[in-house]
Amino acid sequence: MPSPTFAHLTDRALIRVSGPDTHHFLQNLITADLDSVDRTGAGSAALLTPQGKIQFDFLIYRADEAYLLDVPGAAAPDLLKRLTFYRLRAKVDLEQLGGQTGVFAIWDGTAEPADADLTVTDPRLPALGMRSVGPITMPSGPAAEQSDVAAYDAHRISLGVPEGLKDYDYSDIFPHDADLDQLNGVSFRKGCFVGQEVVSRVQHRGTARKRFLPVESSDALPGKGEAVTADGKSVGTLGSSAVVAGKTVALALLRLDKVAQAKENGSPLQCGEAELQARLPDWAAFTWPEPTNAA
Repeated sequence: MPSPTFAHLTDRALIRVSGPDTHHFLQNLITADLDSVDRTGAGSAALLTPQGKIQFDFLIYRADEAYLLDVPGAAAPDLLKRLTFYRLRAKVDLEQLGGQTGVFAIWDGTAEPADADLTVTDPRLPALGMRSVGPITMPSGPAAEQSDVAAYDAHRISLGVPEGLKDYDYSDIFPHDADLDQLNGVSFRKGCFVGQEVVSRVQHRGTARKRFLPVESSDALPGKGEAVTADGKSVGTLGSSAVVAGKTVALALLRLDKVAQAKENGSPLQCGEAELQARLPDWAAFTWPEPTNAA
């Protein structure tokens, strides 16, 4: 049985949200249901624009009487400012934790570092593994193989799970585009949150036309944001990529109907000089739309 893999995610940061009004403050602001986070210890969430686009995406952990937001490090100062803007008179304390506390990922097995402040199953998808929060000097344990951010990203990409900044820019796309509805990132049962009307409308009408999908190629791929085409016409854009077992795996934001039509027509997907094969992720509850047969 292989040893679990352990990596310090040095590109992540933590924001602590505490105080007597914290639950109510976050419950009315972000896409996750804080009642569920309280029960399970962790959740996946986003803070949206009033127009329903993703302004920040993050994981959220219950930590005693407070919550920790596990966010891309590059976005942490801006998220802290945005939360401060929304705080108004709420009795809530906000702080970005110092560099001595880090976020760790554990996958391809289970391990609970003895020095961890908390360890949870990744709330987006169990196959992603576990997340731990603890001192940056936290040892992986004798049974775990030490790795790095690049290896974790390859694991994440292989499973078809997009992340903000790595696969898309903030304020550009909607939660359904980023599969947040599929990856436990949006609660449709709780009350209002910023941007809720737009997201609920897409959910109830079933009108999500674009999705991040896993793609692969035998060739090297260009960088994030490059156009994906079929028959010379754009069908989407490329996200992050990695090399796994000699193949390039990537995520791409694709128009489902156009890709389905390209498959029906036998037209390959292209990104630069590379040919792509797109598939639905194993966890997807959505399917390919029926192609429109051109006359």
